[in-house]
Amino acid sequence: MEQRIDLFATETGAKLAKRFAGLSAVLHQSPLPKTVIELVSLRASQLNGCGFCLDMHVKEAVANGEDPLRLHLVAGWRETTVFTDAERAALALTEEGTHLTPTGASDETWAAVREHYDDEQVAALVCLVGLINAANRMGVITRRKGGSYEVGALAKV
Repeated sequence: MEQRIDLFATETGAKLAKRFAGLSAVLHQSPLPKTVIELVSLRASQLNGCGFCLDMHVKEAVANGEDPLRLHLVAGWRETTVFTDAERAALALTEEGTHLTPTGASDETWAAVREHYDDEQVAALVCLVGLINAANRMGVITRRKGGSYEVGALAKV
């Protein structure tokens, strides 16, 4: 399947890309660990089938020193020993926030998140889950392909 439209080649899309890049910069300046940001982004992108975002977040994570083994195991994080309890809480929230139900995240997941993250980090985490899901949806709807992302490209927007 070919890409339907390059949103960011349009005037409106370019303006939105700058806003998305700005929101991403805010999240990267937050106290939420960078590792968690990439793991959450990768997991949501796996669930949503967004090739472009998968490409971006794998490459950014590796460039930031993430262990490739952990990246390979994100899809089966529950069945591994390589993620901390805090990362597991973030990944659970990501899944529940991606497969949204009327109750949002379960009380159990919310309690785990609150056990490991302070208010600033929780705010960043919740916004991150919303932002990556929005980006995934745009990528999937337009059939934006993965494989050509260059590390740091989002920061240059």
